[in-house]
Amino acid sequence: MKIHSLNTGLFKLDGGAMFGVVPKVLWSKHIQADEHNLCNWTTRLLLIETGERLILIDTGLGDKQNDKFFSHYYLSNTKTLEKAISEVGYGLDQVTDVILTHLHFDHCGGAIQHNGSLLEPVFKKATYWSSKQHWDWAVNPNPREKASFLSENILPIQESGQLKFIERSEDLITKSPIDYIDFVFVDGHTEGMMLPLISIKDKKILYTADLLPSTVHLPIPWVMGYDTKPLQTVKEKKIILDHAVQNDWLLFFEHDAINECCTLKNTEKGVRVDRITNLKEYL
Repeated sequence: MKIHSLNTGLFKLDGGAMFGVVPKVLWSKHIQADEHNLCNWTTRLLLIETGERLILIDTGLGDKQNDKFFSHYYLSNTKTLEKAISEVGYGLDQVTDVILTHLHFDHCGGAIQHNGSLLEPVFKKATYWSSKQHWDWAVNPNPREKASFLSENILPIQESGQLKFIERSEDLITKSPIDYIDFVFVDGHTEGMMLPLISIKDKKILYTADLLPSTVHLPIPWVMGYDTKPLQTVKEKKIILDHAVQNDWLLFFEHDAINECCTLKNTEKGVRVDRITNLKEYL
């Protein structure tokens, strides 16, 4: 089994939106904002080779939107998903499974591409995995999230016949049909978001998606303004972080522009970073 971290570039989002009610005087001690209050974030994906499968977790923003759309996010150091995958020795048609944690555009935009006037899956031989709960939420968007759920990123997946759903259980950890990967479901950021829990050697790696966009979001009350149910996020963070520190999980951050992974420890202030690391060093 091999696991690769893929970084497809930086983009900017408003610091206030990323930290909700947390005052700027606090979060700005950890993350620098520019003169427009925008902070750098990344799209860090995972590619996992199990022998029989090549599994991609999330697909980033993609490149099919127009210049006006991307101008709002100030992309830099960008790399196409095809190039990022090729740099670790694989091609798009070798990907067998694409796990979409949720369907906000910065997580699934790279799943679909233009072919002339048509929209089609980038990964023609892959199964695309979502949850029925989240899929129904995304295709019938509420006013709060409508701008994040773009139909051109979502509907062509179903139309291709390549879509399958992970069936959610009532347990903290949902077992899945994908070898070495189970899921932790959360609903605070958006309904039915799936956090992959990867087993490799004797270790567990939690892909935190938008439950924990960065190491700075580890304090329980530090939740995003983007979350549809922030108090639910608070409850979910408490449960998951306690379980993670007790079971020695590694956290893998999709959006942290500086830190790829961290281990955890209990402190008087709650669960905090023990050691900053990366997959190559950790494994």
